[in-house]
Amino acid sequence: MIPPYHPPKKYSVRIAGHRTSISLEPLFWEMLGKAAYARAQSINALVAEIDAERIQADNPPGLAGAIRIWLVTHEKSGWIAPAALPSGN
Repeated sequence: MIPPYHPPKKYSVRIAGHRTSISLEPLFWEMLGKAAYARAQSINALVAEIDAERIQADNPPGLAGAIRIWLVTHEKSGWIAPAALPSGN
């Protein structure tokens, strides 16, 4: 089977009230949507979570790269698990 090769497309997201655009291949955008749905989050909320994790890295990648890495890593380890609940819940 040949993977679906497509060039990246720009998508607009909102992180902490600020609009930004990210370039992702349609396959990764679809995976991001499925991950957000499975975690009962909006795409914007999931991207903000990934962005916050990325910023804490010693050598942070760009946001689009961080999203791709997050998706592949979490898919391999069961990314459909919900995000951790805040303490007290």
